[in-house]
This record gives sequence, C-alpha cells and structure tokens, in this order.
Amino acid sequence: MDLDLNQDQQAIQDAVEALLAKHAGPERAVELQVDDAYDHALHQALEEAGFLEIGLVDGAGWLEAVLVVEAVARAAGTVSIGASAVVAPALLARVPRGAVALAGGEEGELIRHAVQASCALLDGGEEAILVPLEGSPATPVATNYVVPMGRLPGSLPEGERLGPGSGELLRRFWRLAIAAECVGAMRAALDLTVEYVTNRRQFGRPVGSFQALQHRLAECEVLVQGGRWLTLRAAHRAASAEAAALAAAHTAGTALRVFNEMHQMTGAMGFTREHPLHIWTTRLHVLRHELGGARLHRQAAARARWLHHTTQGVGRGN
Repeated sequence: MDLDLNQDQQAIQDAVEALLAKHAGPERAVELQVDDAYDHALHQALEEAGFLEIGLVDGAGWLEAVLVVEAVARAAGTVSIGASAVVAPALLARVPRGAVALAGGEEGELIRHAVQASCALLDGGEEAILVPLEGSPATPVATNYVVPMGRLPGSLPEGERLGPGSGELLRRFWRLAIAAECVGAMRAALDLTVEYVTNRRQFGRPVGSFQALQHRLAECEVLVQGGRWLTLRAAHRAASAEAAALAAAHTAGTALRVFNEMHQMTGAMGFTREHPLHIWTTRLHVLRHELGGARLHRQAAARARWLHHTTQGVGRGN
C-alpha cells in the first residue's frame, strides 16, 4: 500500500493550503474567539471550492478528504471540517449546507459548533439520525476552548433515520475525522515549537542546538508521522472498523504527550495568549473529549480484528 501522495493529491493539498492562507490562521482564530464565533466565510470558501464534498467526487476519495481536514486543523480553521468533509459525505448523498454538528446522543453533552449548525448527525446506536436544527437553537456554553461549544435543546424535531448499520458507519468515520484533526493540530504545534527553539537563544546559542531537545523533538516527529500514516491508511481503507480505531487510538494516546512536550520546550511563553500554541492546545482538549480514551479505540480495533478472523474461519475453535 503506497500512501505517498500522487500528483493529483499533492495538487489538492496545495490548493487547500493556498485557500487557507487567505482565510484562516492563528490570528483569525483569535479574532473569532472573542465572540465565540463560527467562521462562515471560511466555510463558504471551502464549500464553493468543492473541498467539503471531495470524498464524493469521482477520482478522489477519503484520502483526499482527510488531507483537507488535516490542512484545516493545521491552519486553526474554526469550521466543522471533520463533520462536513468526512462524516456527512460517508452517510449522506449530499453534504448539508452550513455547519454540521456531531453528537453522541448523551443528554447535556458539549458539542462543537452546535449553536451555528444547520443540522446534527446523532449516534443513535444501530442507526445514525440526521436532525435539522434550524428553528431549534442550541444553547451556547462559554468555555476556554477557542472553539464555539453548545448544548442541543432537550426537545429536537423528528430526524431522518439513516438505516441499519449507519450508527457504526458514523462512529468509524467520526474516528477517522478526529484523528485527522488531531494530526493537523499536532503538526502545527510541532512546527511552531521547532521555530521557537531555533530562534530562542540561551548560553549564546539556539536552544534547539542542544542534543537533549533534538532527541525529544525527533521522538515527537515520529509520533506525529505515525499518527498521520495510520490516518491515511484508515482513509485508504474507507475507515474500516479496525483501521479507523487504530488511528484514533494512536492519536488519543500520543496527542497529549506531544502537546506536553511542546509546552515544556516553549516554557512560559507557550502558556501565554500572545503565543499561538494555546490555540491548538485548547482544541486538542475538545478533540480528546470527543475521541475518548485510547483504551476504548484499542478495544474497538481488537473486536474488529476478532470479527474478521472469525468470519474468515480462523477464529477460536477452528
């Protein structure tokens, strides 16, 4: 399985990065944070460029969609990119216009972009449910997450049940989407930190010239690259149950370590609002909240592997 980007995939990545250079970035994220706002302008630009439906385009697929999600997360875009570009296309014939919220169905849960969403995809167990939210406003919740959060109303309009098995499909692609967002956030944090230790001088030399820091940065690079390749592998396999769970398990288990290391290396500056590292740090906490612990996803991967073996006739008792 060759996961190196081909010419078309590289062109897609370059195009979305060019769009994000105009419409996103840490300064834009901080600007939106003041009002806890959603970036409708960026969402519209992604929509008009066709990036939100790229997973449905002939000749493209989930790997291209994951590249878009990763790039938007790396640029700190305040949009429902994972839900709109990965999860919704996996379940629906057309991607809904406007923000899409993803909800686990638990009462009172905090949901990203719930207030701004035009619809929500709910995990109903066996079935996923598409619920329109226009006219049923969510309640905004003030947080320190640099991402608009809210709670859905207790009484929702009748939703469209998406058929048996759609609940499992929702969970698989949700894992894939969040893994891609985590990878983008980790990459941004690592690049910021490398830049910082290159420019920060101590004892008459750049901090990054000290071998101990170089070793720790190299370990973090391996973790980020590992997460990226597992996520691309899951996309290549159309978010198969095992591949998506492994990608989620890796990012859930390593993202916190990477961010802890980045804050150790940037010192007090990394904890300030003046330094952009906090943007991706706070978003990481939201993503980890949605993703859950690594153990949950390892168990899901083990179940998927076991089911595969038993259906292939090599399980217990054979």
